[in-house]
Amino acid sequence: MSVKRVFVVVVDAWGVGALPDAPDYGDSLDCNTMGNIDRHADRLSLPNFEKLGLGNILNLNRVKPQEKPLGSYGKMSEFSRGKDTTTGHWEMAGIYLETPFPTYPDGFPPEIVDRFKQETGVKNILGNKPASGTKILEELGMQHLETGDPIVYTSADSVFQIAAHIGPESKIDLPTLYQWCEKAREILDGPHKVSRVIARPFIGNSPDTFKRVGKDRRDYAVLPPEATVLNRIREAGAVVLGVGKIEDIFCFSGLTHSIHTGSNPEGLDVLNKLVRQEQNLDALSLEKKALSDYPQADKQFVFVNLVETDSNYGHRRDVNGYARALEEVDAGLGRVLEAMGPDDLLMISADHGCDPTAPGSDHTREYVPILLYSPQLPGVNLGIRDSFADIGKTTLAWLGLENPAQRGRNMLEGIQQPQAAMA
Repeated sequence: MSVKRVFVVVVDAWGVGALPDAPDYGDSLDCNTMGNIDRHADRLSLPNFEKLGLGNILNLNRVKPQEKPLGSYGKMSEFSRGKDTTTGHWEMAGIYLETPFPTYPDGFPPEIVDRFKQETGVKNILGNKPASGTKILEELGMQHLETGDPIVYTSADSVFQIAAHIGPESKIDLPTLYQWCEKAREILDGPHKVSRVIARPFIGNSPDTFKRVGKDRRDYAVLPPEATVLNRIREAGAVVLGVGKIEDIFCFSGLTHSIHTGSNPEGLDVLNKLVRQEQNLDALSLEKKALSDYPQADKQFVFVNLVETDSNYGHRRDVNGYARALEEVDAGLGRVLEAMGPDDLLMISADHGCDPTAPGSDHTREYVPILLYSPQLPGVNLGIRDSFADIGKTTLAWLGLENPAQRGRNMLEGIQQPQAAMA
């Protein structure tokens, strides 16, 4: 069966320079996740990103511009208000948010905390403040081990995070942590409808050995307020596969298939197998259906999130760790590129920035890169895009499922008619 496929890979928190409105979000105009990693990392080698045209998007010392890049390149502005995971991914799928999700710089108010304790039965919570996920474990992890009280914290983003130890010596098990998160998701509605409630299980027996367990993390997001590109593709009878935390970000809405990965290497391995058609899709069907049961199984959209650049390195302000993670993605990308066929389209981007050289531990409001590649397409300058929604619009066009009402602009048209040079 000849298959038309789109692969969208989100390198979480990979910005390429501050948006003009960055100061409105408390960010400096000097924020530049990729630029500052290039400037400050002890080493950086990204040969595949270089071939695709990353060095044509912004001036970098160790990623050179290409006279004839393998892919098309540009950067995208975020139209929506916000700089969080949900807002960024939803915009790629065609949703614009004019009102940002609520944030809690002073912690959650008593009406939320009291109701959470009452409905979960916990006697006390620890934290209740903005914090780095690793720092708060160092601060409160031992107290949690002694009491079993959940560690509740937030950030500059719209999140309600619950950390709990899940080792053999812990007072809490993983199902209980998930139940707490499900209850918090019910409570956090109306004016307190945060973007995500996140389960943050960890292991270890001391502040210097505490470690979050990525594979058991769960994000409890809110349902998208309207139909997304994912829904449109699924309704057409085609295949929509989420890899990583895509299932959580969209609450499974619009997905026909899903696989929850716990690390970037695992996500890259799944992507490689999918491109090479070595992954059994029937085993990933959410509806327990055979691939042949989908009316347009020859049209497939694969949406991948690689989270560790954000969770392990961006928020922790670890420049060298972020650089190593990018090198890991670059190596995985090389395997993907060599296996792609003429009916495959790859788009690589990000959902927001998280400059590891910026103060604090939060996301940064930035442009994000767009790298677009197919063996049958030339590489051109796509310019500065008005919104992330161009990814969804382009996905529908490649699959032959165009919808005039869909937000965004089709980037494939720009490959025939290149845009003006980027500012």
